[in-house]
Amino acid sequence: MARKSAVLIPVIIAAAAIGALGIAFAPSDIKDKNTAFSKGTVKINDDVITVEVAKTAAERQRWLTFRQDMLPLDTAMLIKYDKQDLYQVWTLNIEYNLDLIWFDENGNAVYMKKNVPPCSNLVETVSCTYKTTAPALYVVAASPGFIDAHNITVGSKMTIISV
Repeated sequence: MARKSAVLIPVIIAAAAIGALGIAFAPSDIKDKNTAFSKGTVKINDDVITVEVAKTAAERQRWLTFRQDMLPLDTAMLIKYDKQDLYQVWTLNIEYNLDLIWFDENGNAVYMKKNVPPCSNLVETVSCTYKTTAPALYVVAASPGFIDAHNITVGSKMTIISV
């Protein structure tokens, strides 16, 4: 009689390989399908920024996945949560590097990461998961260079104009 591990390990490896191939070879019309997010405006420091708002669970899950076009430096994705917590961002299926900024319920920048690379390995989630060290209500994701272009630092203030 075969040991369980002798059967389960090949099955797990095969399932992971099939899943990875499915993601890698998904038809481009599915990948490029642009589900429109609602638009809004925020002010970070003295700069007015147009934001695409991900506020539902499905929108927060989709956010910038499979998106080919980089956001202009005057635009960002605003991920809005219902309550303040230690939220993380997983960069699986993101097509380009990102600047990430976490803001608390008062609009203060509490944590940020510059130029984070997309996840290159489906199995290794730790190296491509970014988590704030302070409770946050919002995550702003933007093209690399956004933080420097707008002189954002921990403590910078974001004011919601419309979302």
